[in-house]
Amino acid sequence: MKKTLLAATTAAFMISPVYADDLSTSVQADYDSYLQPLFEHFHANPELSTVETMTAARMADELRSAGFEVTESIGGTGLVAIMENGEGPLVMMRADMDGLPVQEASGLEYASTMQQTSPITGETVYTMHACGHDVHITALVGTARQMSNRRDEWSGTLMLVVQPAEETGAGAKAMRADGIWERFGVPDYALAFHVSSNNEAGFINVSKGSPYAGADSVDIIIHGIGGHGASPHQTRDPIVLGAQIVLALQTLVSRELPPRDPGVVTVGSFHSGTKHNIISDRAHLQLTVRNTSPETRALLLSGIERIAINTARAAGIPEDKLPEITISEDYVPPTTNDAALASRLEGVWAEALGEDRVGYEPTKGMGAEDYPFFIVDPTIPSVYWGVGGTPTADFIAAANGGPAVAGHHSPFFKISPEPAVTAGVESTVVALMELMGN
Repeated sequence: MKKTLLAATTAAFMISPVYADDLSTSVQADYDSYLQPLFEHFHANPELSTVETMTAARMADELRSAGFEVTESIGGTGLVAIMENGEGPLVMMRADMDGLPVQEASGLEYASTMQQTSPITGETVYTMHACGHDVHITALVGTARQMSNRRDEWSGTLMLVVQPAEETGAGAKAMRADGIWERFGVPDYALAFHVSSNNEAGFINVSKGSPYAGADSVDIIIHGIGGHGASPHQTRDPIVLGAQIVLALQTLVSRELPPRDPGVVTVGSFHSGTKHNIISDRAHLQLTVRNTSPETRALLLSGIERIAINTARAAGIPEDKLPEITISEDYVPPTTNDAALASRLEGVWAEALGEDRVGYEPTKGMGAEDYPFFIVDPTIPSVYWGVGGTPTADFIAAANGGPAVAGHHSPFFKISPEPAVTAGVESTVVALMELMGN
């Protein structure tokens, strides 16, 4: 397990060994007696984005029982739970709660068999917590219980946010549009974490840069000149033109983006034609474009337009029939950590939880999150960290030819809940005490 050198910190609240031991013991006891069955309930009863009604109702009950004032139906099924505890900063901790339209094949005793009507397709589909959001909400309840029991150790206002529809990218924007900051105040700090099957269980993975990418959806409509498949010389084939564009787009990352700057251009859909011997007059490409900076985003989007337009020109497409490029308005910006705050929290996590459990292991993917909509406009100092969820033994077995560790959104995805939930609670409470501790 890799570690980074711990940055110097000027933290006002330093974790004592006694406090750390007490927290660990308290969280473990709460998991054994309360959080474990709660996690299994959430895992067995997932709900799709925007229709998380039972989950939201249970979370409202749990947070009220912990002493928080809860407001429901924010941005749909979202919740805000507030605990005012004297003078001090307003700190937000967010957890997302939606599942995915996936039929679970994990083999767990408490595996989901739930079915639900999809609000997107209208079809009845199986549902699964295939991304670990059940860990997030269980840990949020554990955090609420710890902070409530330790009110004499901190001061300020704690805001717990239960967010819907992260998987569709709509939930955070909906809560912002519903006036979450206007109604409850703009946080001085914002926090969130995501469990990861790619990290060893209990490991705290914190980046000082961008833990999640920004994402654009791009549509390219290619206009050709249709005709008979036996007479291609009388046509301008949009399928051939589309294939040329798809291949040329790969040079954006490989030849135009600096090698140390991450970026992705993936063509996820290519539709054209109706029959074997008919050359269509239209093709439709659908792309996902990922970046970790505004500069990379601008380079990739301008490059896509340049390649599509000029490849069509080279193929003899008239100027009035050049490709139409549409960039969706559902852009998700990169998740960017405040570097100073990340260093500060890394230091207290290492002291409280052990240096061997804290560090930075870069992700190899370019997944995106809608969490940035909480921390931009206005800019709020924020840290979004990872919590490992896969036992070390599983990685060793996979390396020796055993079953592969299932990734997120897989029907085989499963998290080891005890180390993941307890690490989620511990790391959150330590971070909150650092920012709000007496």
